[in-house]
Amino acid sequence: MSANRMIYFKSVPFVKEDVTLALESGVDCLIVPQKFVDSTRSLARCTVLPEEGVETIALTEKSDELRAIDGLKSGKPVVIARGWEIIPIENLIAQSDKVAVEVGTLDEARLAAGVLEKGVAALVVLPSAISELKTIVKELVLVTAKQNLEVAEIVEVASAGMGHRVCIDTMSLLQRGQGMLCGNSSAFTFLVHAETERNEYVAARPFRVNSGAVHAYAKLAGDKTTYLGELKTGNEVMIVDCNGNASLATIGRVKIEARPMLLIRAKVGETEGAIFLQNAETIRLTAPDGTPISVVTLKAGDKVLVQTDQAGRHFGMRINEDIKEN
Repeated sequence: MSANRMIYFKSVPFVKEDVTLALESGVDCLIVPQKFVDSTRSLARCTVLPEEGVETIALTEKSDELRAIDGLKSGKPVVIARGWEIIPIENLIAQSDKVAVEVGTLDEARLAAGVLEKGVAALVVLPSAISELKTIVKELVLVTAKQNLEVAEIVEVASAGMGHRVCIDTMSLLQRGQGMLCGNSSAFTFLVHAETERNEYVAARPFRVNSGAVHAYAKLAGDKTTYLGELKTGNEVMIVDCNGNASLATIGRVKIEARPMLLIRAKVGETEGAIFLQNAETIRLTAPDGTPISVVTLKAGDKVLVQTDQAGRHFGMRINEDIKEN
């Protein structure tokens, strides 16, 4: 999904309370009737477009699709009306990176955000979805904001006995350089690489992230975390690549099994973190250039990608509290 997706709110007919909620939710732009443009602009620093200046096209036949393409290429604001179907939107996205569509529910927003993997450039949320607007912004904008990754140095790799590890099998095919942010502490997570690599004994399983021990944290959308052992089929997880680009993947299956484990410690400056991962060649961390590094060959001095943060979570939500996690 795009890391630059825009969220518009269309307040037509105009409802001031809805506009206020949209501004508080963090939308990028408002679409209102012409006579309300000036008064809406006075409420906050936000782009406001007159409804009359935005061409809305319902895709009912092929000629509508061609008209939309012409409008997009000319640089005019064009929005695809609610009721669109996937194939025509795929055709538009293949020809333009400025496709905007109307959505009336959270599910429609999620669907539009996943078309051709990168999704549409803008979602125009209709009044029918006002109660879900904050969730739409959190899920489909905050998650796709670039994650700040840092280079850490491995300081220890040691056998850690048996433990229950969690395989997250997603319904997506992940690419080299992608994985999940997991770790013993929410303040120090490792980019655990997906099983995109094959060897002579095991085929690649690019839908899978063998993500760590049951007690470990996993970073989720909307600045949340969860314990790996609590993830279930149907949950969405945040997938991050080596450049920090994030997207969502839905879990198709979770496999928790007892396996021999390794304790891996790393540091960024004076900050140290750790993770327990299965002791097997197919489990990998991620080098700064996106290359997967097997935990079997990992050694002190190697460099891997991590994310550091402030410790402190309660039921996965960030809290301001003095917490130490070792």
